[in-house]
Amino acid sequence: MANLNINGKVFTIDVEPDTPLLWAIRENVGLTGTKYGCGIAQCGACTVHIDGVATRSCGVAVSEAEGKQITTIEGLANDGTLNKVQQAWIDNDVPQCGYCQSGMIMAVAALLKDNPKPTDQDINDNVTNICRCGTFQQVREAIHAIANA
Repeated sequence: MANLNINGKVFTIDVEPDTPLLWAIRENVGLTGTKYGCGIAQCGACTVHIDGVATRSCGVAVSEAEGKQITTIEGLANDGTLNKVQQAWIDNDVPQCGYCQSGMIMAVAALLKDNPKPTDQDINDNVTNICRCGTFQQVREAIHAIANA
């Protein structure tokens, strides 16, 4: 049994300690906004925040996540109000297919928390998520729109 604090709520789930956090979030807790992409922590579709740090959840065992604050895309909004990154995604028409976007939003939210006015190089260095549709320019525009607001 594992106790996971996800989006401010504790979930007790029956999984092996080495179960990837991604699967616990999706299959055991039922929060499906966090996506499976590659399974090797490269693409970023599974990005969540663990203690405020953008982390690829497919590469983290449940045992490593116990006792930590986990935030998924479902927990990013506050009392029904979209996070500024979520709103910028809408305002700037960022997603195409949208599959990678929850992980991308989580990566950008972490970047802006630590660096509210990132340069293009900061974005390149910190948002390494892969988007097969190629929305990188729209992502950059949304980030700069937030930074200049």
